[in-house]
Amino acid sequence: MPINTTADHTADGRELSWPETALCAQVGPEFFFPAPGSSTREAKRLCGACEGRVACLEYALAHDERFGVWGGLSEKERHRLKHGKG
Repeated sequence: MPINTTADHTADGRELSWPETALCAQVGPEFFFPAPGSSTREAKRLCGACEGRVACLEYALAHDERFGVWGGLSEKERHRLKHGKG
């Protein structure tokens, strides 16, 4: 069943967190963890349309996620962002 990304509360009044409402929750993890050398373009495109993108990126940076696309950025892009490299 698809997740309603426009709702910000569940039926019982609980606030949804970004992982529950993120667009990535509607596709498989292989989409965001492609084989080495594979394109990340489609994953980044989906991230760009997701309301949880900023929270996802903040999570990845805070938890040193080293693999996959998080918040629309690849591993190398997050590393450069975190370490202030151009």
